Amino acid sequence: MDVDLDARLRAAAFAYLDTLKARSGGLVSWADLQSFTFEGRRIPLVGQRGIRTVSGLPGALSILTTYSPSPERRPYDDERGPDDFMRYKWRGTDPELYDNVALRHSMTTGQQLVWFVGITPGLYDALYPVWLAAEEPEQHQFVLALDEDLRAWRPGLEALPHDPMRRLAERLVRVRLHQPVFRKRVIVAYERRCALCRLGHTELLDAAHIRRDAAGGEPIVPNGIAMCAIHHRAFDANILGVDPRYRIEIRGDVLTELDGPTLRHALQGLHGEILALPRRRAERPRADLLEERYEEFRAAG
Repeated sequence: MDVDLDARLRAAAFAYLDTLKARSGGLVSWADLQSFTFEGRRIPLVGQRGIRTVSGLPGALSILTTYSPSPERRPYDDERGPDDFMRYKWRGTDPELYDNVALRHSMTTGQQLVWFVGITPGLYDALYPVWLAAEEPEQHQFVLALDEDLRAWRPGLEALPHDPMRRLAERLVRVRLHQPVFRKRVIVAYERRCALCRLGHTELLDAAHIRRDAAGGEPIVPNGIAMCAIHHRAFDANILGVDPRYRIEIRGDVLTELDGPTLRHALQGLHGEILALPRRRAERPRADLLEERYEEFRAAG
């Protein structure tokens, strides 16, 4: 293997992704990933199989987790383990399958990979560099490290909640993966607009949890609503509620309060309106989650 060639390819791929993400606000499309060229040769950065290998190089270049509104609908269960490290599944169950051998090579040599995480069909978040820290053959999967220091993963961390490596893994999964991916998936599902006021400036939009994160709310699209910052804060403070039929309510004391135009137009004027919903039914807020949160809102006022 030409080690220098491999290193140049990965560096060029990272630089290309830097450019794409800066231009698009953080997301990359399937079409753009197919258009990458390296030293005069077109080398798609992602493939249909999910594990991208390049002819002549023994390691994998990238891995992919396909999009689904809910994790249980994905063909592969790429999930966080009990030790707060992410797992990436083999392709199939044969350890000698070429793609699995390529991943194993990347693990043993410490190669940097790109992890493409589906945001919506054809649109991805790109996390890089990431590493494969270990293999768990009985579970047909690899242990993913989101930081080079986490390559020192060892079995048994699930029993050590205060271990520094475990705590770093938990923080990075939340900060680098769950929070940004959840936000991007929800905002894209709502066509980059606030579901209440239709504000379309992405930089001012949040993904509001219906079941709160602290209460175990999953970072999945049916547990989120795209909201601008003011409506998100009002939702979290139970000034604003949404019933299971998607009807917006403003808490009684706020509804009758006399104040300036911001209160009148941004909050009071929404009372009785209906959320703007994602086109795909599978991405719309789950009724049971709305019911649970609506009861909290009703109890607050």
